[in-house]
Amino acid sequence: MSRAFVKESETEWLGDVEPEIAALERFLTKESGGERITRIQSHNDKTSGKAIHEMSNGQSYTLDEDSRWRTA
Repeated sequence: MSRAFVKESETEWLGDVEPEIAALERFLTKESGGERITRIQSHNDKTSGKAIHEMSNGQSYTLDEDSRWRTA
């Protein structure tokens, strides 16, 4: 598909999402085709101390050193 047919707003990546849970939930919901994705629980990783967020899509996400979302 030509980039001419892709709107800029449709090319958002996980790492581009604002470092807030609500923004992550909106992004994941959009990516799932509209099935609402929410946080189930959060805990801190024992080795890194970073917050790990378990989501209703079965995946876990964390913020890296640059405050970008990534899968845990």
